Amino acid sequence: MAVVTRHAAQDFLYRRFMGHSRIARFSIYAALASNLAIAAVKFTAAALTGSSAMLSEGVHSLVDTTNELLLLYGIRRAARPADTNHPFGHGRELYFWSFIVAVQVLVVGAVATGYEGVNHLLNPQPIQHPQLNYIVLGASFAFESVSWWFGFKAFRSIKGLQSYTEAFRKSKDPTTFIVVFEDTAALVGLLIAGAGLAAAQVFNAPRLDGLASVGIALVLLVSSLLLARETKALLIGETAHAHLREAILRIADEDPDVRSANGVLAMQLGPTQVVAALSLEFHEALGTKEIERCVNRIETSIHRAYPEVVALFVKPQSAEIWLARMAHRMSTPAENQRE
Repeated sequence: MAVVTRHAAQDFLYRRFMGHSRIARFSIYAALASNLAIAAVKFTAAALTGSSAMLSEGVHSLVDTTNELLLLYGIRRAARPADTNHPFGHGRELYFWSFIVAVQVLVVGAVATGYEGVNHLLNPQPIQHPQLNYIVLGASFAFESVSWWFGFKAFRSIKGLQSYTEAFRKSKDPTTFIVVFEDTAALVGLLIAGAGLAAAQVFNAPRLDGLASVGIALVLLVSSLLLARETKALLIGETAHAHLREAILRIADEDPDVRSANGVLAMQLGPTQVVAALSLEFHEALGTKEIERCVNRIETSIHRAYPEVVALFVKPQSAEIWLARMAHRMSTPAENQRE
């Protein structure tokens, strides 16, 4: 009973980790509405005051707005059904557009903001109507905090017992951590912009406003590199969650016609799409028809319990051959491997 309880608890946490697309989409819409309104206000304030930091913050919010649109587009594209050219579905579309988001944060956000900051350092201009900047920054911080809370709530609801860092590294849906990263970077950027504006006013040094823009660019740079690393891992093909792999082996091993479930290779094709290759050793007395019925039973059981497994391939082989093949796979350079 203790084993059943443990598996049930693990399965509950796994399903909570996987089944959060509606919450994630809501957090994207909240971030989109917030960033669009804030970008318009920041650009207006930058035009009226001549603040470099405020202009950089406007660019920052505009980039975030575009990012949310790209994520929503990626979600819609990834939801398309399988077809002849994409037999396993289009789940990786979301990973592709998430990677584009990370690149855009770097190319458009960090580069444009850094250029504006350096230009203001070389050609400092006095800030007009500084009080307007503070009002805009305060209002922006309030709106960004609300957006951040929705994103953080969505992320926290699926992390289970994992740490935030572990949940970020193991997440198969980039929409949750991208929104949290964007809003966290936005809040840090607002604090830097406020500090730069205050320092420029107190010390009568307009260059400090430009220095704040450079600081915002560095925040965007760090965010983009972290996002690019995680989305790249998903895009090129990352293994499915350990709990799912263990569950596939457990279901197969429980079938009476299976002598041993040797191992499984499972790849994440999208947030809720997995393809798996299962190595099984059947009892020697089984005929072809009996093996076929066994495979059908296992496939049906796995798909009923975990519908995200869109394809399951079963390879009959002994445990010794499986272990030898895996040892060879791990020790041989990728370019010399032959299936």
